Amino acid sequence: MSPTAALLFADLVGVAVFAASGASAAVVKRLDLFGVCFVGFVAALGGGIIRDLVVNQAPPLAFDDWRYAVVAALTAVAVFFFHPQLARLRRVVLVLDAAGLALFTVTGTLVALRAGVPPVGACLLGMIAAIGGGVGRDLLLREIPVVLRREIYAVASLAGAVVVMALYRGGLTGWPMVGAGVLVFAIRIVALRRNWNGEPAP
Repeated sequence: MSPTAALLFADLVGVAVFAASGASAAVVKRLDLFGVCFVGFVAALGGGIIRDLVVNQAPPLAFDDWRYAVVAALTAVAVFFFHPQLARLRRVVLVLDAAGLALFTVTGTLVALRAGVPPVGACLLGMIAAIGGGVGRDLLLREIPVVLRREIYAVASLAGAVVVMALYRGGLTGWPMVGAGVLVFAIRIVALRRNWNGEPAP
């Protein structure tokens, strides 16, 4: 698989994961099908749209490539109809959100680096790409954005972005990038389970 195809695949997986996270949160709020799909779309693609606009990718991939919107919509619809089978939705939302944070941190930072954004800016953009959709989701659901309530959320993303940048500058692409994503996911899950920053355990 070429680097471009691998990045696209990781991006679409991130879209599906964040769409499921957003849709699950919307189901908890008892939104209708359109509401669940809309929140899932924003959660999945909001950060990527910000990323693409910053690196002058116009139109953003979310609008230019039909696969992004279709993956987000189908995932949200599936969550809406099959949510009775998802036990303990809060736990599901938290785990999916951590996975989405990891995937979008890696892809967002890589896109920025390949677009020529300097290292510090690329790390910040990777973090923004990862947390942007979640901020949009929380605002739509009338919640204080998780990034403002849980400091370790953004810190985990930024740490992963720094690792991605270091690997990229060292010429270590491909599988080593998976390790950066695992790092973000692990930090987030450990923070939840150990109740860092006074968060409720899942």
